[in-house]
Amino acid sequence: MFKKILMALATTTLVASPIVTAQAQAQSHVAQHRQVETRKVIKQKPNGRTVVKKQTVVRKNAPRYNSHRWAKGQRFDRRQASNYRVISNYRDYRLSAPPRGQQWVRSGNDAVLIAITSGLIGAVVGNAIR
Repeated sequence: MFKKILMALATTTLVASPIVTAQAQAQSHVAQHRQVETRKVIKQKPNGRTVVKKQTVVRKNAPRYNSHRWAKGQRFDRRQASNYRVISNYRDYRLSAPPRGQQWVRSGNDAVLIAITSGLIGAVVGNAIR
């Protein structure tokens, strides 16, 4: 009886530990990209009065990735793409029409052809966008 209780306790601990770890990482990730600032705003009025106000500014900083080298076969993650946008006018950039189920997206100055459902990269055109 004691062994069964001990085994059940051990398995629940092993099962619950990844969930707790994932929650802690998500919370630290959110807290890492948030910045709170308190500023003093000083204004001079035309009548000579000085007005001092306190402003609280909350900035949500997105993680910045300066340059990411994409390669065919990788999984595309839009959070790692700088200046991510879907390219709907691919002819303006001299790109071929995307096959069915794929689309051109912008990552920095590169055009990346990705599969819509899986996110796998089919082609990369470097410096296609200027």
